[in-house]
Amino acid sequence: MISSIPNTIFKTRVRNDALEGPNPFEWKDLSTDEIFKGKKVVVFSLPGAFTPTCSTSHLPRYEELYEEFKALGIDQIVCVSVNDAFVMFQWGKSQGAENVFLLPDGSGEFTRKMGMLVNKDNLGFGMRSWRYSMFVDDGDVKQMFVEPGFSDNCPTDPFEVSDADTMLDYLKSQA
Repeated sequence: MISSIPNTIFKTRVRNDALEGPNPFEWKDLSTDEIFKGKKVVVFSLPGAFTPTCSTSHLPRYEELYEEFKALGIDQIVCVSVNDAFVMFQWGKSQGAENVFLLPDGSGEFTRKMGMLVNKDNLGFGMRSWRYSMFVDDGDVKQMFVEPGFSDNCPTDPFEVSDADTMLDYLKSQA
């Protein structure tokens, strides 16, 4: 298991109210240091935006429990997916995500460096992230919950241990 967050630059889109026209967004590079340095962060990663489990359970439950995570000292909750910034933005909008930061890993670089990149050609997805969650303190991975079947690239999509409740229970046990 990885012990610290790998250095990566994420290509994100941010709102710029100084821009005129129908698209007030611009590209912004966001480093892992900007996300994790000096912070307590819960990260969960999933195979894809707009997919059933991700949209009905995974993201909504982290969103729902946000205040409980904050009360335990968590600075930010981040959802990583091997999707581009445009897809992640539209998914967040459709989900009404206000508290969870949706982080696009468009090229899969972060996911690959985490050792969590898997081939999901059987679903027509190509290379995607395996489902997992982790607690990161100042860039150090303190706990990681990886869904079963990862080592044999299970063709299904298990959702048993990377959920918000498992992470919240872990954090409560450490408080």
